[in-house]
Amino acid sequence: MDNIQFIQTNFKTMKQYRDQGAVGALLDEYEKALTEVLTVLSDVSNHKLIAIVDDKTKDPDCRSIQTILTHMIRAGYCYVIEIRKSLGEQIDFVKRKPLSSVKEYQTGLQELFIYNEQLFKDYPDLYLEEKDPDKKITVAWGQQYNVEQLLEHAIVHILRHRRQIERFLIKLRT
Repeated sequence: MDNIQFIQTNFKTMKQYRDQGAVGALLDEYEKALTEVLTVLSDVSNHKLIAIVDDKTKDPDCRSIQTILTHMIRAGYCYVIEIRKSLGEQIDFVKRKPLSSVKEYQTGLQELFIYNEQLFKDYPDLYLEEKDPDKKITVAWGQQYNVEQLLEHAIVHILRHRRQIERFLIKLRT
């Protein structure tokens, strides 16, 4: 128990290190990435949340902090849904759902992480490192991944958008 540390967030104390090998590492890093987003959001007002920061972009998911977070949450669910579909589950993708407050987005990010954890509770022996291209998951945008690669993509997706939110906050201060 000495190697277990805890991170404080606005919602709960989260275990930082899991003892599940690669799965534990993926969940730890995913949780860490989401915790970083929660920390950034702690300084965001509801006014800044909805402010249009990039009115020139053609990407509707990148106009405001709100649109970025809406995209992040939906995508986070879609990665797990892609894995579940590859395992034979009949499950629908989630729809884009804009929320109205920073607190709702913070809660949504926490719920997203719980959904990711549930995948490994439901499939404790899930094979992560498929090398056979015919057995990889072909996602909605056409790329092929194994489970590990898709979750690594999900983590970096969170990191990239956290950075984007930080840059938006700099623009909103000027």
